Amino acid sequence: MNARVLLVEDEENLLEAISMNLEMEGIEVVTAVTGVEALKRKEEQFFNLIILDVMIPEISGFDVCEHIRLSDTDTPILFLTAKDSHQDKVKGLKLGADDYLTKPFNLEELLLRVKVLIKHSQKGKHNTANSVQYSFGGNEVNFQNFYVRTFDGREITLSKREAEVLKYLIDHKNTVVSRQQMLNIIWGYEVYPSTRTTDNFIVIFRKYFEKDVRNPIYFHSIRGVGYKFTDPPVLD
Repeated sequence: MNARVLLVEDEENLLEAISMNLEMEGIEVVTAVTGVEALKRKEEQFFNLIILDVMIPEISGFDVCEHIRLSDTDTPILFLTAKDSHQDKVKGLKLGADDYLTKPFNLEELLLRVKVLIKHSQKGKHNTANSVQYSFGGNEVNFQNFYVRTFDGREITLSKREAEVLKYLIDHKNTVVSRQQMLNIIWGYEVYPSTRTTDNFIVIFRKYFEKDVRNPIYFHSIRGVGYKFTDPPVLD
């Protein structure tokens, strides 16, 4: 699956077992062992699913879920917990969780639930550029015919790959997208171009769309993580 999961679990053996099984399914896994670390990862990066243990250090899984739902109501959250009480399940669901699995659990069941939630999350993605055309900073992009008119009047025809990468960044506007995630989504898991390839696309987009390539407004490289497209509002 072309998907990316944040796994929040402080039991080392369980963390490794779940990570290994997810990765065997072709899912990219980012891990966190505390509530604070989980919130930091979520703020920095895009995920198709969050697997969240309830009993984690610093901030509980319930509090992490509540905090995430203040700004993100779309990313599915699957709770893992040793608590099997009806009250805890109801509390988790009321806070915005999408599913609830009690420890100990069967890994096959976990994988099935993960796949369902990821499939559900991907149905609602990629809406920003689905209108075929997208405009920002005086630039106009047509994703149907790959035609671009830039802020300074240039007319450019994007390659199919350039259009795919640009659309992916715009669809995830204001969200950090990792290099690996972009490679997986655009190129697929059977082909692994160098991460330098994705860096080159950012360089190209800056030349096309930025007024000052050294001080970009729209296309940002996030050191050690990936990239982010931003489209700040125009102030009167």
